[in-house]
Amino acid sequence: MKQQIREPILHGKNRENFSLNLKKNSLSVINASDEYPRSGDQTFIFKQNPDLFYLTGIDQEQTILLLFPDCPNPLYREVLFLRQTNEYIAVWEGYKYTKEEAKKISGINNIYWLEEFWPIFSSIINYADNIYLNTNENDRYAHTLAYRDIRFIEEMKAKYPLHNYERAAPIFRKLRPIKSATELNYIQKACDITNDAFRRVLNFVKPNVGEWEIEAEIIHEFTRQKSTGHAYSPIIASGKNACILHYNNNDQVCKDGEVILFDFGAEYANYNADMSRSIPVNGKFSKRQKDVYNAVLHVMKESIKMLAPGVIWNAYHEEVGKVMTAELIKLGLLDKHDVAKQDPRMPAYKKYFMHGNSHHLGIDVHDFASRYDAFAVGNVLTCEPGIYIPAEGLGIRLENNIWISQNGPVDLMANIPIEADEIEALMNA
Repeated sequence: MKQQIREPILHGKNRENFSLNLKKNSLSVINASDEYPRSGDQTFIFKQNPDLFYLTGIDQEQTILLLFPDCPNPLYREVLFLRQTNEYIAVWEGYKYTKEEAKKISGINNIYWLEEFWPIFSSIINYADNIYLNTNENDRYAHTLAYRDIRFIEEMKAKYPLHNYERAAPIFRKLRPIKSATELNYIQKACDITNDAFRRVLNFVKPNVGEWEIEAEIIHEFTRQKSTGHAYSPIIASGKNACILHYNNNDQVCKDGEVILFDFGAEYANYNADMSRSIPVNGKFSKRQKDVYNAVLHVMKESIKMLAPGVIWNAYHEEVGKVMTAELIKLGLLDKHDVAKQDPRMPAYKKYFMHGNSHHLGIDVHDFASRYDAFAVGNVLTCEPGIYIPAEGLGIRLENNIWISQNGPVDLMANIPIEADEIEALMNA
């Protein structure tokens, strides 16, 4: 079984907050993710719908959550439906939740097998006025596939056309960015495992090592510490590969004199870390490499100071852009006269720093949140400036995970080496 959060109080509070945002006399149905085919007789490793996990802590396929706070039958105000196991499933697929275990993890008392969903649902649906259903409204996602939520919506509307349908996603967009203390602990654990994997890599890297060998060292450490694996496909990008933002072939040899850009993070109990580092293959930065590295590090340190409650997303990125522009001028990559004439819709610094500086982090690596809401206490955000110079075969990105607390930004990766001199010292110890 996967490592589980066994915190029914956490998920119970999440359900309470979600239900408080429903209209009077409403029910909501949240489905598990699809099981996607990988080949003729295999599926990809199952990844739970983050909204269902947020409300239940249940990490199993074919699960359904029904919430109906005003249901006239109190048995059906909070119900979890599970796939029932049998001897065949136990032999071929392995362990599945019992009702008692699901109750312990989720804090939900009324648990039924999946076959009972429609009989129970049809007995109460006509006492509800509004039906809240979920879809993936992450603004980084472009809908092209009729996944389970979409199919379920079509089925519901065909069966119950006269009900009023509402979107559950805006509620999750409001709630999920504010992390509880328990959620923060799991993100911190993911960061700590990532720290250990990076330190392992620092002792391993040398000229002529393969990017794939480094990836193997990382997953070794993740697995050893009961991480559920990579938070996302890891980037091990040496030399010119570092200028490809989503490079993940990880199949090249790391050469003497190059810099390797890492972007990886551990997943722990379905919560994620997201770290970037850049290190010299031979353990020593050249002067140019260190100058670019320190420019990125300066932008990162200044950016972290800006992560405060009330700050607006676009304003934050504009200020980060100003800091980056000054560093690029110092490096001779931009001319201040060209900057003065730049198109504000496409600032000059974007030639060398083309991605955003931060995103929300949590159950999703790019966690569900509104880019139009101000930063708030309880947010966890990445801070990830970079400078990419294809003509020099050099890309530097540094990334830490920052919690916005009442007392200011807290770096959850403060223990992970980042100063250039410290990187060199650890690699040559």
